[in-house]
Amino acid sequence: MTPIAIVFLVLATVIIWGGLVGSTIALSRKSEVDAYPAGGEDRAGERLE
Repeated sequence: MTPIAIVFLVLATVIIWGGLVGSTIALSRKSEVDAYPAGGEDRAGERLE
């Protein structure tokens, strides 16, 4: 492989795996919604279709 091909291979690998690691860390730090919007309450026994 040529040196430029190796550089692009390493760059692409860092971008892909870095994005995966970054998104995993972000998801683990804040994985749930703090507050849901008003409404959307289902009554007991109501059929949802």
